[in-house]
Order: sequence, then C-alpha cells, then structure tokens
Amino acid sequence: MELLSKLMNEIVLFLQTIVSYWPKFMPGVYMTLKLSFFSILLGTVFGLFATMLKMTKIKPLMKFIDLYIVIVRGTPLLLQLFFIFNALPQIGIKLSPFISAVIGLAFHNGAYISEIFRGAIESIDYGQKEAASALGMTRWQALKRVTLPQAFKRSVPALGNQFIIAIKDSSLASVITITEILMLTRQYTAATFNPWPMFFIAGAYYLVITYSLSKVLLRVEAKLKIYER
Repeated sequence: MELLSKLMNEIVLFLQTIVSYWPKFMPGVYMTLKLSFFSILLGTVFGLFATMLKMTKIKPLMKFIDLYIVIVRGTPLLLQLFFIFNALPQIGIKLSPFISAVIGLAFHNGAYISEIFRGAIESIDYGQKEAASALGMTRWQALKRVTLPQAFKRSVPALGNQFIIAIKDSSLASVITITEILMLTRQYTAATFNPWPMFFIAGAYYLVITYSLSKVLLRVEAKLKIYER
C-alpha cells in the first residue's frame, strides 16, 4: 500500500507540474514555429534555385551545386550552425542568433529539397517535353508550364517529410542561444530538478506541431490528386 501511495503521489506531482508549466512553454513554441517557417520557406527557395542552376547544364554551376550538396550531406547540421554563428564573425560577418539559425537551417534543408525537386523533375516523361517543344515552347517555357507543375505535385510527399524533419531540426538552434522549446526545457529542468514533466511537455508540443503539419500536407496532396483527374 505504501508503494502504491507513493506511486500515486508521484503521478499527481507529475500531472500538476505539467499543468503548471504547459503555458510557460508558449514563447518557445512561438519561436520554434517562427524559426521553422522562415527556414522552410528560405530552404525551399534555396532548393529550387539550386535545381534551376543545375538544370542550366553549365558545368561550373553544376559543380558548384554538387559541392554545396556534398558539404551539407557530409557535415552535421550542428557544425553548420556553429560555423555560421561563431566562425563567420571572425571574417567580419556578424549575424544575430535568429538570423544565423534561419540561414543555417535553410542552407541545410535547401540541399535536400534541391534533390527532391531534381528527382521529381527527372521523373516527368521526356515525351511531354518533346510535345511542349513541338508546340513551339522554349525550354524554359516548357519547364514553367509543363514540367514544374507536375514535378511539384510529385514532390509534395517528400517535401512534407523534409518539412517535418526541419521542424525537429530547429531544436538544434538552442545551441546558439535561441530560446525555443528545447532551450526552455533545459532551463525549467535546471530550475525544478524535475526533468520528466519538462521533456514530456516538449515532446508533446513537437508531436502536436508535426502531426498538424502532416495533416495539412495530406490534405494538400489529396487536393492535388483530385485536380489530376
């Protein structure tokens, strides 16, 4: 009975701590959402731009994009964030922690998004490109009107996965002093010496954010399939 009573007290304390600290995480949630939004948006621009450069078939540009992708894939995101925040000021480029985090995450996501776009574009049947050419379209007109719309539809599932990864990767921004969910988790854990409720709250918030995004992306994917019929 004593063991059961102690267990019940621990559960009650656990729940009371969650109820008490759940609202206190909202500034961190807001920062996580803001950081994720801008890094995903800028990363998509980076990825599309890198894909367009690679499709020019100009060898120096293609080699440059290949090098960019190799660097991102071959080095940890944490190292990339440290480099932008700590190393760039050594050569006179000083950025705020938030801007450093957005650029670092966008730079990282852009390489993967570029490969997603490239794969989607290459999956379009070559006969459609020939048909566009036969109708008098230039290469870039065919790309804009025929290839890209179809490639975008095909890339939505993979892009959705990358966006969800980007949200979870935003937790690494805490190492360059961004007060997002994980940073608040550490601060409240240090203040209360009670880690379990804090990590439970952090995990729950991340789960809600990623689950909500996945639901939105599934609806977008379903609507795009309807328009294909």
